[in-house]
Amino acid sequence: MRLLLLSSSRKGETGYLEHAKPALREFLGEKVKRLLFVPYARVVGGYDAYVEQVRQVFGDLGSEVDGIHRAENPIQAIAQAEAVAVGGGNTWHLAREVHRLMLSEPIRRKVRAGTPYIGWSAGSNLACPTFQTTNDMPVCEPLGLDALGLIPFQINPHYLHGNPPGFHGETREERIREYLELYPGVCVVGLREGTMFRIEDGSIRLLGEQPCRVFRRGHEFRELGPDASFEFLLR
Repeated sequence: MRLLLLSSSRKGETGYLEHAKPALREFLGEKVKRLLFVPYARVVGGYDAYVEQVRQVFGDLGSEVDGIHRAENPIQAIAQAEAVAVGGGNTWHLAREVHRLMLSEPIRRKVRAGTPYIGWSAGSNLACPTFQTTNDMPVCEPLGLDALGLIPFQINPHYLHGNPPGFHGETREERIREYLELYPGVCVVGLREGTMFRIEDGSIRLLGEQPCRVFRRGHEFRELGPDASFEFLLR
């Protein structure tokens, strides 16, 4: 499988996916000329506008973009896709639409056969075993918590350590530890903004300038940077 899983669509003050363009260009290479985009995480603003936003980015990389919501037969569109990308937004809305339209197995089968998969934020959550480590408010019934299971570990995108001064709610780390208390065999990775995982042929690399934070029940957290080995996450 070939996966590029981004924590976020932006880094600091950069433009939409601007920080990821070098990684996207290298990941897609010269062969991918057309990409199927899944916009279902967008709740406000409309799918067409979302596709146009993404089209501008990938157009600069030499790839055209089709929105799956415009396909007469979404499952056939997945089967014919040269690459699949899933954008960020509300993970629960994305989950509902993927389940409602019965797209999980077609995407899973396609990506496991070697078609490149790109996800950012909610799109990275979709690659996990479940949606349960998203940060998003459950604005709708997701029709199930299971995701694609393309990777065996959970991602928490946009990971922030600690809370801003004056904020007294639970920290992200506390929420992750609550999850691990209920699911002790799972590994959760807090993926900071501007970073991403590239997974290819059984190998995994962290891209970006910041470390990620790895959580397992019964273990101290681990801060691992781009030079670290992450192969244990795939076992």
